[in-house]
Amino acid sequence: MDWTFWLEWVIKGLVLCLILLVGFAYLTWYERRALARMQVRVGPNRAGFQGLLQPIADAVKLIFKEELTPSHVYKVVFILAPILTVVPSLVLAAVIPFGTSFMFFGRSITLHVANLNVGVLYLMSIASIAVYGIVLAGWSSNNKYAMLGAVRASAQMISYELSLGLCFAIAVVMGDSMNLVDIVNAQSGMWFAVIQPVGAFIFLIVTLAEVNRAPFDMPEAEQELTAGYHSEYSGMKFALFFMAEYQKMIVISMIAATLFFGGYREIWFLKDTFLSVDRAWFLGPVYLLLKVIVLLFGMIWIRATWPRIRYDRLMAFGWKVLLPLSFVTAFITAAGYLLAQELHNQLYLYGIPVLSIFSALVAVAFIYRDLRRKSNGRV
Repeated sequence: MDWTFWLEWVIKGLVLCLILLVGFAYLTWYERRALARMQVRVGPNRAGFQGLLQPIADAVKLIFKEELTPSHVYKVVFILAPILTVVPSLVLAAVIPFGTSFMFFGRSITLHVANLNVGVLYLMSIASIAVYGIVLAGWSSNNKYAMLGAVRASAQMISYELSLGLCFAIAVVMGDSMNLVDIVNAQSGMWFAVIQPVGAFIFLIVTLAEVNRAPFDMPEAEQELTAGYHSEYSGMKFALFFMAEYQKMIVISMIAATLFFGGYREIWFLKDTFLSVDRAWFLGPVYLLLKVIVLLFGMIWIRATWPRIRYDRLMAFGWKVLLPLSFVTAFITAAGYLLAQELHNQLYLYGIPVLSIFSALVAVAFIYRDLRRKSNGRV
């Protein structure tokens, strides 16, 4: 048995968990500071320089905070639900490539935990079970408000997961593989977000709904459901839900960067320079980190500027707008790549962004017309 292989696998898994845990802690600091700057107020600045020790202070507070377990809950499921919520957010990152490889004492170390041939299918399957923890948390709380939040979460995830699956299919078609490393390498000449900007934009919108971020945070609409599915939780059990949300933000940003923004690779016009990942392996994690930071800033910016969507409009937007547009975008992408391969003419690839943007503009026009009709009192 090759013990060095298993030791390498364990070490990489532990390092990945440590990265996500530290990332979760400092994403809360990043969000609070960014929101404070946008809203012209003071963010955390007391614990440590510029508030950098604030996440540690929050962790200590939550560890020592009293945990209350109401007598009317289903205790076993009530305790397991936060764990079932946080585990998928860690497991998802196992197939995401952080870079190429490097030599360490004569052994080639790859910068990913697992390189699956069906990595995209793995991501879709694990992302689908993340809602179970939320549903079980609401059901086990034996509280009507918590249960309504859990039902909202499941309905919202089912509605937007269809569009998410089509966005994954678009990346698979463009990369001609379900292996995430192959998809990243296929973007060395051009990012998929440039070839299919509408598909990338839909993916970013859908992921906001998947992680229940504003303006899609209906499962925790405090003005209607107190705090939603985690109303009965406190202390570290509540912290696990909090941790799951922010870790999923990080992982979703990694997935978006991998599928549409080149992953760990440099911008395509730098591939023949000294800033290429092929010449300096350590630049791969740096490029991925920068892309994740930018995508996370986009999520924070949306939270600061967009109001929460009413629930019926949220569901209508998913079923009546995003899903048809995702189908059209997937069809355009598949047709463009098929024609380019069969007719040996790359000009068909240039038609993909043009037709996709045209379809998106048509969808926006229909939405605008519908809103105008409703504002004029005609249904």
